[in-house]
Amino acid sequence: MTQNPVLTDLTALRLHRARAKADGMFLHQTAADEVEDRLQLVKKPFSKMGLVTGFDDFWSSRLPNMTALADDDTLAVEPASYDLLIHAMSLHWANDPVGQLIQCRRALRPDGLFLSAAFGGQTLHELRACLGQAEANVTGGMSPRIAPMAELRDMGALLQRAGFALPVADSLPLTVEYDDAWHLMRDLRSMGETNALTGRLRRPTARRVLETAVQLYQDNYLGAEGRVTATFELIFLTGWAPDESQPKPLRPGSAQQRLADALKTDETKLPI
Repeated sequence: MTQNPVLTDLTALRLHRARAKADGMFLHQTAADEVEDRLQLVKKPFSKMGLVTGFDDFWSSRLPNMTALADDDTLAVEPASYDLLIHAMSLHWANDPVGQLIQCRRALRPDGLFLSAAFGGQTLHELRACLGQAEANVTGGMSPRIAPMAELRDMGALLQRAGFALPVADSLPLTVEYDDAWHLMRDLRSMGETNALTGRLRRPTARRVLETAVQLYQDNYLGAEGRVTATFELIFLTGWAPDESQPKPLRPGSAQQRLADALKTDETKLPI
């Protein structure tokens, strides 16, 4: 039986996160604001709440009544032990995203709520393109530099595969301006989001590669104010542990009224 390749070097990821700075957490601030807004719309009390994240200090300060859980490959959770689980800005680094979601679903009590915030597939597409082209131009090859992040449609499908009821996936695209790509890369270090891929280049990147990437960025992604733009996409997932109390879709053919009657129109056959 073959094992899936390990995408993320978790040791490197923890080191990068440990160097994160308060001024680099502005995207986490946005994600936390969105999470809190969504929780306020849920008219349901929660008695035991878990928080899966690699940024305990920040997220525990925003959601202080939740039990912090490390975002390890195997989560330290017991079956049916929580009625709310939040997966905060970590799922894009998971070696097995489906496994993470399945573990969260199993850890929820019936009718328990799961909510996730993570980076999506459009994140840093500009930097990915420039670094790839620069390395190919200078060295003739390419190495993994930015983690592959799932698209919105794929993330919604993962919720269904994990067995969540009433799954919802939506995204919040954000555009951030920088003086140049050097400032963007410094900001990524402050976020704790620099390259932690297992297959990353294990020696310092040649200065010429970086300089070429910065120039490509300047040439292709210059904004109206003379600053370069960078895209970040936040994807939010919501799902519920199945329960008999939840609304169910009607069986096919069980409708009590014709659609044509509801629309006040004549029903005609399609031409053969």
